[in-house]
Formats: sequence, structure tokens, C-alpha cells
Amino acid sequence: MRLSQTKYLVALLCVVLAGVAALLWQAGRSHDVPLWILALGAAGAGCAILLPGLWSWRQRIGQNRAVYGLIGAAADIARGEFRRSLVRTRRDRLGELEHAFENMRVALRNTTYTRDYLHSILNSMTDAVFVTAPGGVVRIANEAACRLTGYAEHELTGRNIESLLAETERTERTERTEHGARSGRAEAPPVRAAREAGEALLRTRAGQTIPVSFVGSTIAAEDPQFQGQIYVARDITERKRTERRIRYLARYDALTKIPNRMLFQHLLQQAIARSRRGGRGLALLYIDMDRFKEVNDTFGHESGDRALETLTERLTQVLHGEAVLGRLAGDELALFIEAVDAEPEEAAGPVAQLARAVLHAASGEAMHIAQQEVFLTISIGIAMCPRDADNVIELIRNADAAMYYAKQNGGNSYAFYSPEMNAASVERLMLKSKLRRAVERDEFVVRYQPKVDLTDGWVVGAEALLRWRLPGHGDIPPAQFIPIAEETNLIGAIGQWVLERVCSDFCALRRHIADPGRISLNLSLKQLKQASFILNCRSVFERHAVPTDHLELEITETTLMADPQRTVQLLNQLHDMGLHLSIDDFGTGYSSLSALQQFPIGTLKIDQSFVRGAADDAAAAVLVRTIIDMGHSLGMEVVAEGVETPRQLAFLRQCGCDLGQGRLFGEARSLEELSALLQAQERGAAAFAQLLPAAATTRSHPA
Repeated sequence: MRLSQTKYLVALLCVVLAGVAALLWQAGRSHDVPLWILALGAAGAGCAILLPGLWSWRQRIGQNRAVYGLIGAAADIARGEFRRSLVRTRRDRLGELEHAFENMRVALRNTTYTRDYLHSILNSMTDAVFVTAPGGVVRIANEAACRLTGYAEHELTGRNIESLLAETERTERTERTEHGARSGRAEAPPVRAAREAGEALLRTRAGQTIPVSFVGSTIAAEDPQFQGQIYVARDITERKRTERRIRYLARYDALTKIPNRMLFQHLLQQAIARSRRGGRGLALLYIDMDRFKEVNDTFGHESGDRALETLTERLTQVLHGEAVLGRLAGDELALFIEAVDAEPEEAAGPVAQLARAVLHAASGEAMHIAQQEVFLTISIGIAMCPRDADNVIELIRNADAAMYYAKQNGGNSYAFYSPEMNAASVERLMLKSKLRRAVERDEFVVRYQPKVDLTDGWVVGAEALLRWRLPGHGDIPPAQFIPIAEETNLIGAIGQWVLERVCSDFCALRRHIADPGRISLNLSLKQLKQASFILNCRSVFERHAVPTDHLELEITETTLMADPQRTVQLLNQLHDMGLHLSIDDFGTGYSSLSALQQFPIGTLKIDQSFVRGAADDAAAAVLVRTIIDMGHSLGMEVVAEGVETPRQLAFLRQCGCDLGQGRLFGEARSLEELSALLQAQERGAAAFAQLLPAAATTRSHPA
């Protein structure tokens, strides 16, 4: 109760009491009533008047307190403050109102807690989240959405999410929608189409477009005010940049920024098709830098890269877009021009003029490499389409051959391809140049030809065979590139690579197979002449932890007899290391029985030229039988090479030959194929038991 109201009530009671006292006093004087009775009556009348007033005053105070409490609670709720509880002070209808207010506060507090919790979850997400009404108007946007678009939350709220799509995005969606309408299909609106595509372009407040992943879902609710959609967008700018980079690198050379081999061949194929349809010719120029290896060896690979960049820039300037330039491999470039005369004689003049311009551009000025002036030249080979070839592979191969012909003649020149060129010498020169980089480019592979025990068909080992897979030329046989490797002193590096690979492969076999058998590999005379050969071998074996008794080195009969005194010392050292040694291609050299006895040889391999005719030729049969008997008399194991037919196999078994290898037992295998073969055999069945009528199917301890 307010203070003015209290004063008014006290004054009224005083007036009433004074009036009652005056009446009693008058009555007492008129009727002669004793004073104490008058006092008692006055007191009673006062109590009768005061008590109801006091009770009413107390009730009024309680009501006011409750009302003020309700007013305060309502004010708290209006401010969003739900922590202070409202205590029920009455048990009447006003108390029920207090109880209802308290229940409402608790309910609002729980609802607000859930809303704040969800809001904090949305703001903790790194992806942009938009919650919209069914019409697409944004109701809620988290902090990530604000950061992504550059808009404040209140600016996003109320905005249609379609307005955030870039104009090109909306145009494309509109065109698709119109096309869908014309085709009789109900096409999705832009936002839905973007959601179905999974990607969209968002336009920020600053006008920048950002590629985003765009996914959405419909919010299902019974109450229409909670229905709508929720969209999640993630900035994929970096992913798009990476994808573009990958697409670029798939087609263009990262160093020179010109088409790589794949794209160049594709463009060349299209150009050949156009020339064929138009009845015109095409010229391909194959370009290779002369003595480029010296630049790499002298100044380093970074300088070599800079030389390639400089050459590309010079060629690009001189061509002026009239030709397509590409990098095929290493320092090998190529270019082609279209619309030349279909008659080679008529086209030769303009093409030769272009070749001279390219030569001058490449070597006319010095290149600045590692603060040095270096003059580099190039060699160019020219092939004409359709005269020299009418397809990409042959055209490049012929231009390549012409380029090596020009290089053979001293370089810094060009040459037109001609069938009259010495194909063998050109091929040899080409192989010699490319062989220098074969190890660096990882073009060598090792295949394994199984060695089979002819008594039971059990695979007891394999011979490691080197293959050179030259891009654009297929597999080059060892007989073609090994002599070149020996001539150019590359055999040491190649032999070291083979030894490392065989040891690594053997360790891989040991992880799956208890006893892979014995792996053999070939040695050349050049390798044996290397001063550090023994040390290199020991280092490789120790590094790979390979048991040397599982390796066998094969030496040809010619190599064995080239320098017998030195060779026997080297072979003794290898034998002391635990290695097995064998004579390869026995019968093709000039060794004698007495010479063989001085070498620590454990295996004799019969050359395939003798095995090939042994089943049909009596003289060859006698020779093979003699070699087998001689090998056994010397305590050697005998292996027959080139076993290709069942008749040859039967003859060798009849002669008591120990092991055989050849196409009858399949082509040389990869490491994985050999491992699978040995694992299947390890489970109990000899790999080639079916070829041998008397072969056992199991073996407890493979040799």
C-alpha cells in the first residue's frame, strides 16, 4: 500500500474514534454513566472499528505485494531473463496466477536454453548454414554464412536465398527451367537446381563470386511456421583451383607451359584428320638439344630446366602461332604445321625454311646459365604426312629417326626422313642416346622366368631378365641394348640397378614365401672389370639383408675366358661370399674342360640353340647329352634353356637334365605373378606337375 493511502486511512480512523468518544461522552453526561463504563465502551467501540480496518489493510498489502511480484516477473520475461524464480505467496486466485506465471517462466527458460544451444551449435560449424521459410526467405544464418557472404546476420535475415546466387548461376538455372518447361518436364527452380547439382556460385556483398558445395534438405514440421529448408554451403575455391591445376598438368608441361606428349599427340591426330579431309599435307619437326646431358652434369638439373625454358620461349616467339609446339620427353620437343602442300617436293622448301628459322632461334644467341654464357644447338628431324606416315605413332617415330640421323651428322642441323636411311644405325644411335636416361626415367623392368625341376615339375627358382620399355618404341630386347650399354660404359649403372631391384624383389618374396628358391641374374665382362664391383655387391647384399646362398650370378662362356687369371680371382671372392655361380650359354664359347675345373662354377646352362633341335636332330641330341653328362661328372647342376615343346622336355628328362626354363613353362613373369605362382605351389601342388607324367604333386622341402 502506498504511503498516502496509509496516512488517509489513519486520519479516517482517528476521526471515527473521536466521534465515537464524543458520542459516549455526551451520553455519559446525559444519563450519569460512570466514567470507567464510558472508557470501556469507547475501547470496545474502537476495537470494533480498528480490527476490520487493520485486517483489510493487511490484505491490501499482501495483494499489492503479489501484484508487484507479478509485474516484476512479467518485466523479467519481457527482457528475456528467466533465471529468477517467482515464489507463490498466496493461496487464492492471485496465488494461482503466481503459480501460472512460474510455470510459464520455466517453460520459456527451457525453450530459450534449447534455442541458444542450437544457435551455439550452428555458429560453431565451419560450413555456412541458411535456414529458410518455404518461399526461400532466410530466417536463420550462422556466423560462417556471414563470413562467407560478407553480410551481417540481420542483413541476411529476410533476404531470399536465390538472391545470393551469382547472376550467371541464376541465368543458367532459368534457361534450364525454360528448357524443361518446353520439353514438358517440371524443372526445379534455381536454388533447387543448384542443390541437385551439388555446387553453386555465391555472390558476396563485395560482388565477388565464390564456388561452393551446395546441399539442402526440407524441414518437415506440423506447424507451418517451422516448415522450410536448410542449406549448407562450403567454400570449395581451393578444390576448384586444385582441379584446374590437375587438368592443366594432365595436358600441359609444368616446366615449359606447352602441350605435353599426350595433348600434343591428340592435337597431331586431329590435324592429320583435317589434312586428310582437305587433301593437304602436314609436316612434323622433332627437336632435340645437342649435348644437353653435359649441361645437366656441369651446371645441375636446375640449369638444364632453365635451358629448356629459354629454348621454348625462343621457339614460341619465332613460330608466332603458325605451329603447335609440345614437349614430348626430357629435352625432346616437337612441332607440326598444317596446310602444307600435299606433294613433298613442293612442301620441302617452306618446311626447310621453317627448320632453319628454328635452328637460328635456338642457337643464334648464347643462353645465360648459372651466370655463364652457353651456346646450345639442336637437331631437327622432319617427317611429312602422308608421304612418310599417315598416323601419329609412325609419324613421330620417323621424325625421331630423322632427328637422330641429323644428330649423327654432327648436330645443329635438320634432316628429312627417308626410307633409304640406314635403319639399323639410326636405331642404334637412338637407343644409345635414350639409354643414358633410361635408369633416371625408370624405364627398366625386371621379369622372372621360372626354373623348373624336371623330375617333379617344382619351381625351384627363377632367372631375372631385364626389359627396357622405351616409350613410343615398345619393349627393347636385351640383345639390342646390352651391347650398347657396354660400349657406352652404362652397363655398370644398369647392372647396379638390376642388382638392387632383384635384392629388393627377393625380400618381397620372402615376406610371403618361406623359400622362394634361387634367383639368378647375368653379369657382363664390363661389370667384372670394375674395380669396385665386389665392394658394391657386398654393400647391396648387406643393405637388403639378402642371404647370398639364394642368389646366383650367371657369366657367359666368352666372359669367363676373356681374362681367366683375373676372372678366377673375382669369382673365388664371389663364391666365398656364398654366391652360386653358373656358366650361361654353354657351348657357344671356346672353354675347355680343364679350364672349367679351375673356376668355382656350380651350374652349367645349355644354350637354347642346342636345346631347340635336340628332340629331332641326332647331332644336337648327342651334343646336349654330352654336355649334361660332362656337367654331372664335374659335380655341376645342369639347366636347359629355351625349353618350348613337350618333346624337348621328354628328351631332357630322359637325358637326366636337372632343371629347365623356357616358354613351355610360360612367359617371363612379373614379381607379383611369380609370387602368386610360388604361393600356390607352397600350398602343396608342384606348379608344372601336369607336364611331367611321373612328377610328384607335393614336396616337403623345395630346393
